Amino acid sequence: MTDNKAVQTANSTILVLGATGKTGRRLVPRLRDAGRTVRAASRSGETRFDWADRTTWAPVLEGVGALYLVGPPTPEPIADFVDQAVAAGVRRFVVLSGRGVEVYGDSFEPSMAEAERVVRDAGVDWTVIRPNNFTQNFDEDIFAAPLLAGRLALPVGDVPEPFIDVDDIADVAAVLLTEDGHTGRVYELSGPRALSFADAVAELAEASGRPMRFEDITADAYVAELTEGGVPADTARALADVLAWLADGYNAAPVSGVRDVLGREPRDFSVYAKAAAEAKAWG
Repeated sequence: MTDNKAVQTANSTILVLGATGKTGRRLVPRLRDAGRTVRAASRSGETRFDWADRTTWAPVLEGVGALYLVGPPTPEPIADFVDQAVAAGVRRFVVLSGRGVEVYGDSFEPSMAEAERVVRDAGVDWTVIRPNNFTQNFDEDIFAAPLLAGRLALPVGDVPEPFIDVDDIADVAAVLLTEDGHTGRVYELSGPRALSFADAVAELAEASGRPMRFEDITADAYVAELTEGGVPADTARALADVLAWLADGYNAAPVSGVRDVLGREPRDFSVYAKAAAEAKAWG
C-alpha cells in the first residue's frame, strides 16, 4: 500500500456492514473511540443497508475508504457490491469469514467463501479473518435458549473447541481497518484454550449458578428438535451439518491470530463465563 493510499484510507469514512450484529456492534464504538469516522450500516441500524435492495448501496459507499464486509445469507450479490465499492473508492476490505471455510465453504458457508474469493481478486488492500465458534453464541444466539432451559443438545461429541470471544474479533478488526501491514493476510482467530462443549457448559453452570447440562445427540435428532421448535428443515439440516463437521476436529487446535495482530493473548473462556453470568445473561 502506497503512502498516498494510506493517507486516503486513514482520512476517509470506515463502513461497517452488519453494524447491529455480534461483531459489528462491538467494532463501531472501538473505531469511534479511536477518532475514526464510521458509517454503521444494517437493515435496522443508523444507516440503512440491505443486500437485497441495491438502491441502498451507493449511499452507504459514498466517501468510504475502508470497509468491514459481513456477507449476506446468499452469495449472489457479493461480486456486484464489491465492484461498486471499488468503483466508489473503497481501497481496504476486511472480510469476516470463518475458520475452516477453505474446506467447507461452498457446502456450508457459500457467502463467506465467495466474499473471500471476490475481495482477493478486486485489486485492493484486503485482509480476511476466520474465527472459531463465538463464545457469545452461548448467550446471544442459538445456544442461549436451550441453556436457559437447562439442556444444550448438539451433535458434536467430545471434540474440543477453542471458542473465540467476539470482543477479541472486534479488537482485531479495528486494527486491520486502521493500520497498515496486514495486506493479503488471512488470520485465523481462536481463544487460548480448547474445551469440549460439555466442559464449556459446565463452566457456564458453575459461573451462573444455574442448572445446565450438555447432551451429545445424533444429527438427525438435532434436526428433529430444531424443526419441532419451528426452525425450517433446510436451516436445521445446515446447522447439523456444520456441527457434524466441527465434530471431526478440524478447528480443535488453538491458533495465534489474535496474538499476531494485537500482541496479546486472547481472552479465556472463563473470563467470558464470569462476565456473562454477572450480566445475568441466563437470568
